[in-house]
Amino acid sequence: MNFLAFAPRQVRRGFATHAASWRIQQHQQTTALSRRVIQRGFAEIRQDVPKTKPKASTALRRTAAASFPIRSNPNPTRSDIQPIFTYATAERYLMQGLRASLPEGAVSLHDAWWVPKWTDSLTGKDGEVFLFANGSFVCWGLGEDEAQRFAQEVLAKSGAELSPLKEPETEDLEFVTDPEEDTRLQGDLIVLGKTSPLSSEDTVPMVLPPSVLPRETVMARYAFSQALSRSTALSVLESSLEEYLTSVAPLPRALHRTGKPGLGRRALVMKLGELLRFRQGLNLNRENFSDTPDFYWSEPVLETYFNSLSNALEIRLRTRSVNDKITYAAEMQSVLRELLTETSAHRMELIIIALIAVEVVICLIRDGPELWEMVFGKSEEEPKSAETA
Repeated sequence: MNFLAFAPRQVRRGFATHAASWRIQQHQQTTALSRRVIQRGFAEIRQDVPKTKPKASTALRRTAAASFPIRSNPNPTRSDIQPIFTYATAERYLMQGLRASLPEGAVSLHDAWWVPKWTDSLTGKDGEVFLFANGSFVCWGLGEDEAQRFAQEVLAKSGAELSPLKEPETEDLEFVTDPEEDTRLQGDLIVLGKTSPLSSEDTVPMVLPPSVLPRETVMARYAFSQALSRSTALSVLESSLEEYLTSVAPLPRALHRTGKPGLGRRALVMKLGELLRFRQGLNLNRENFSDTPDFYWSEPVLETYFNSLSNALEIRLRTRSVNDKITYAAEMQSVLRELLTETSAHRMELIIIALIAVEVVICLIRDGPELWEMVFGKSEEEPKSAETA
């Protein structure tokens, strides 16, 4: 065998193998670099995209899987899944002022105005609306766009909104109708079906206008709507309180750094008044977030519907949390007010000392010669009298 001829072939093959592996490494490095550049570009793009407001992590959101059997197993008697949308536009509604601007057929139903049928002028969708005095309304069968148009076409023209919100607060849910099922809340889905008889015949008006949804479940829809309305109104207070706490957050830091409260007396009193207004809206209004409305005491069936959704939305827990935040803010402002009082008292003490000092100086200037004669004049006359004697 000619080893001399074989050796160059092995050398050439080795060089070819190294060259191929070098090209593969270069391609992998280029690919990895390109991937990093692309990922960085997407990260920069994602930073520019505004983030949507996250949904509250309530028990209703955490138990959403319980509605999966209904969502994934349709049957002939069950309707399509339809939206429920709650929209808050003001702190309060003047209920009497709403009547003139509501569509024809609207009736007063306990603590709400009930619009049994409202047709969206743009999409032609039909739905019903419950309006409550706490500044919010609940739409059944209508989405966010339709709710916005209802607010623009009906509420904006009524003049019944007290303290309109800068940014509306919303809450969304879904429902199905099934006459073979019991009315209930399952996960994050409301099932409208069979309901137990009510305790009083006066609970439902004798004459009801035609509605887009079954008449048999109108009071169940009312109970669920009132719970949703409370949750949305509470979200308005929570958002306002967060803004308030953000505005006073620098005060403890300023006190730590400078030893001064960082606010004048007038500004601090105004902040305290705003805080008391939050607590009044939470606990002292006609609609207390912590209590079940008196109407449900005589209707245990409707109370079950109302409490099931209220507990899922954690209204009582959220109310307690808001009260705790208000208590903390009140304690902080109490400390700052005491510091301002001490500062004022110290300033008054200095002013009083200065006034006393000025009065002493004036007395010395005015009565100084007489005092001098009284003290030193007699001592000079005593030697003269001794010499004369």
